[in-house]
Amino acid sequence: MTAPRHEIPTPMPSQQITLQSGLTLSRRNALATTAGMCGLSLPGFLQLQASAAPSTGTSADKAKACIIIYCWGGMSHLESFDLKPDAPSEIRGEFSPIPTVVPGIEIGEHLPLLARHTDKLAIVRSINHDDSSHGRGMYWNLTGHRPPRAGNIPPMREDWPSLPAMISKFRSAPRGVPTAVRLPYPMVDNNTLQAGEYGGWLGVKYDPIVMRPASGEPFGGVSRTLGSEVLDLSEVNAERLASRRQLLAAFEAPTQRAIGYEGFQHFHGLAEEILAGSAVKNAYNLDRETPQVRESYGKHLGGQSLLLARRLTEAGVPVVQVCCSAGDLNGGSGDMWDTHGDNFNRLKKNLLPVLDRATSALLQDLSDRGTLDETLVVLLTDFGRTPHINGAAGRDHYPSVYSVALAGGGIQGGQVYGSSDRKGAFPKTQPCTPPDIHATIFHALGISPRAELHDMLNRPFPVSDGEVLPLS
Repeated sequence: MTAPRHEIPTPMPSQQITLQSGLTLSRRNALATTAGMCGLSLPGFLQLQASAAPSTGTSADKAKACIIIYCWGGMSHLESFDLKPDAPSEIRGEFSPIPTVVPGIEIGEHLPLLARHTDKLAIVRSINHDDSSHGRGMYWNLTGHRPPRAGNIPPMREDWPSLPAMISKFRSAPRGVPTAVRLPYPMVDNNTLQAGEYGGWLGVKYDPIVMRPASGEPFGGVSRTLGSEVLDLSEVNAERLASRRQLLAAFEAPTQRAIGYEGFQHFHGLAEEILAGSAVKNAYNLDRETPQVRESYGKHLGGQSLLLARRLTEAGVPVVQVCCSAGDLNGGSGDMWDTHGDNFNRLKKNLLPVLDRATSALLQDLSDRGTLDETLVVLLTDFGRTPHINGAAGRDHYPSVYSVALAGGGIQGGQVYGSSDRKGAFPKTQPCTPPDIHATIFHALGISPRAELHDMLNRPFPVSDGEVLPLS
């Protein structure tokens, strides 16, 4: 089944001007645009005072913050939220469904902790799109729009903004607090940063900041990060920032006209505000949590990242995206949900335990703190996995149907939306697409799905062209 085609709106012919493209910088420009001088290497941060479009309709009873849990690589729906126990063995695989706290809802046996929280979850089993590439599948899910080009797609300024970038356009944050954060690293495939999780045509200021928790061991001993460095506040302090300011000052005059210099200025000011303030620094210090809470999330990188995400939203960050994985090998086989081989062992031993423990702890923690209703939690992934098991005991890329989930933020828990057929191959009832998930997210946040965004040339685009799913 092919997903409906959702194209980026085209401006009037007289307005068609090529936008600045690419994130590749010269040595001189890199000094002006990267945050490597202060522990960051991705350019830019989000505006602290983002202007809301008149049509947002934001209201006090809507979610105030959003935490996006992203399973990079394509989580198998057939082993997590949509098992097919009555299908032939070559389809159903090795895992069995288990009952949950909600009668009639079953999920995979290796998600026993989440089974206690299905009363908080709205599970969507009928989402689909039409691209089986990791990066382009991620682009579909994080931008809500069709990937703009073929092949492995690195970020470009013509790209549609990511979900965190779009949310930050309508939400401000306290001084010294970024409006969007990614944890614990950017997504990489074949040693290439992937389009879809940046500010795109909103501009470099809307590239979400990347942070890494000061603690959290790779699950299973995997320890390597590809792509950009990330902000570690345990290594960046006011003295270090001051010592580098003199060096940077020597480059400011010749680079003030360079592409991206405005983004550098924004970063530099925000970095100083973060270090001078207390909200983000206090949130970053996970030692302020009780040992019991820290332990509940798990000591692995995925768990500690989700704990940090909760603390950052409490500090005023409107949206935090967490790449929830088993280790630290971004783009390799160690922690991605890309289970072409040894699918069942990798899911059972590494991937599902991290997701199960960390996500269930987050839901319980938010509930205990009385903030679940004002915090929207969204679980996304690239696509599902093939119904048939391949010769390497794995499952391959499969976008024709897969599962995602939402919780909190006014979402009605204890429900399943849509279904797949008996093989888990295509939607059977209530098919939906990534644009519909985006429209639902915006609605839960009190942002009209038809609110307007304006690109760097002030051309208007609707924030989403999907339909709100009846999950509230």
